[in-house]
Amino acid sequence: MLDYKDIITRHYALAMSGKAIAESLGVSPSGVNDFLRAFKECRTLGYPLPPGITNYGIAAEVYGKNPAIVGRDLSYELPDYESVAKAMSSRQNMTLVVLWNRYSKKCRDSGLKFYSYRQFCENYAKWCEENKETLHFNAVIGQKMEVDFAGKTFQMVDHLTGEVVKIVVFVAILPYSQLIYAEGMVSTKEPQWISVNNNALRYFGGVPALVVCDNCKQAVIANRDWIAPDLNKDYAEWAEHNHTVILPAKVKKPKYKSSVENAVGILEKGFFHDMEEMDYFSLEQFNRDLWRHLEELNNAPFSKKPYSRRYYWDEERRELMPLPPVPYEYMERRTAKVSSDYHVRFDNAYYSVDRAYLHKEVLIRASTTTVKIFSKEGEFICEWPRATSRSQWSTDPSHLPENYREISEWNGTYFTRRAMTIGPNTSEVIKRILASRKLEVQTYRMCQGVLSFSRKYSKQALEETCRQALEIGKTTYTFIKTTIPVIAEELGAAGYNTAVNDERNKGAFVMGADAMDINTLLSRSQSLAESTGKGGEK
Repeated sequence: MLDYKDIITRHYALAMSGKAIAESLGVSPSGVNDFLRAFKECRTLGYPLPPGITNYGIAAEVYGKNPAIVGRDLSYELPDYESVAKAMSSRQNMTLVVLWNRYSKKCRDSGLKFYSYRQFCENYAKWCEENKETLHFNAVIGQKMEVDFAGKTFQMVDHLTGEVVKIVVFVAILPYSQLIYAEGMVSTKEPQWISVNNNALRYFGGVPALVVCDNCKQAVIANRDWIAPDLNKDYAEWAEHNHTVILPAKVKKPKYKSSVENAVGILEKGFFHDMEEMDYFSLEQFNRDLWRHLEELNNAPFSKKPYSRRYYWDEERRELMPLPPVPYEYMERRTAKVSSDYHVRFDNAYYSVDRAYLHKEVLIRASTTTVKIFSKEGEFICEWPRATSRSQWSTDPSHLPENYREISEWNGTYFTRRAMTIGPNTSEVIKRILASRKLEVQTYRMCQGVLSFSRKYSKQALEETCRQALEIGKTTYTFIKTTIPVIAEELGAAGYNTAVNDERNKGAFVMGADAMDINTLLSRSQSLAESTGKGGEK
């Protein structure tokens, strides 16, 4: 059977003669010319062809019969095999039995003769063979997205440092329409993995029911039995956020994600060759080039077909689930203990937690914009805007008990009394630190930090440091931290807490001053040599 669609396209779009078309296709010129004449005489069909029409449809319009079924009994109603093929490929769990039952019922209701189930299946197989180039459908419409990394990597050169950085390419595809998305990445860690998956959904304009992925560490922790894989927590939550399901492929079974494997091959055998000849100096530059090539690919007609990936995507996107109003954000996870100041520390900033969780461990989940705090059991406690500067404090007064100064281990009185045991300068510094914030509780860590220097350094060193801090008006933890080592060194032995050192060394053997004398060491060496026989015979 001639490829009628290809002949029409070559003749009208490329202005090829019947003879030239026949030579390029390796068929008889008379057959091509006969068809072109019949096509021009056809009153119901013309160029450009209507969307979705097959060779069968063209033959039926031009010749009034289906050439795929030779010598059939015309008294039997011919099934619409194009609709059958589309239903089989685009509807999950569809069978030929169901479709034959629909066909036979329709014929009975209309009083028409119909083929048996066996004949129905045999003729369908013949139709598929004759029209195989039209069967682009190999998946259920809107059912899944397949994702993977391309094997080919690229390089970019940082124009400031000259450093050569590797670019990895993420690839996603909708198997039904074969629409492809790709994006370069210089990091493949979880935040970037979540980001490119978000970008793929946005590019496709919706969410499929399934996401089939490779067993990469960004997606899967373990996949021992395939039935119940252990997913990366962030990727699992990403799927829940988008109301889809992650289905990792079986280990070392590429057929489970054959569409994306094929897409990777198309890219690597296609415009990747042109891109590897280019010099890239930023990821943005690389992706602009990648997306330009990708748009050309997605808009280009399939081989021997007048329709592109984008054409079939127009149909598929209507079957995708809608995108969520807000894309999923990657969350950093930490465990922290609520300190005596009712705050937890995260990324060099401090966030208050309800007093009920004092001295308890809590879970922190932070995005780029928010910090959420949960109990160890997963119960939500509170949420804060993420700090924008180091040492920033976020405090809700309702988290603090009204009498926290009395019931907490840390309070102003506690730190003042400790400071008085060191000296008046230290006491004054502590008082000024306590008064430096709107909420006193936010200063407790600084007070604790200043007073803790007395463990290593002497009271004299800490007092002198605080005196200098008061003198120049820098009564801060940072100033004391950087200054006290210098003052301690100037004071010599008097600058350090010798009591602590003496306690640490209690009971230890103290080597005499002559232990390292050169004559003593030589004498020991000679004795050792003689005892082992290396200095002469015993």
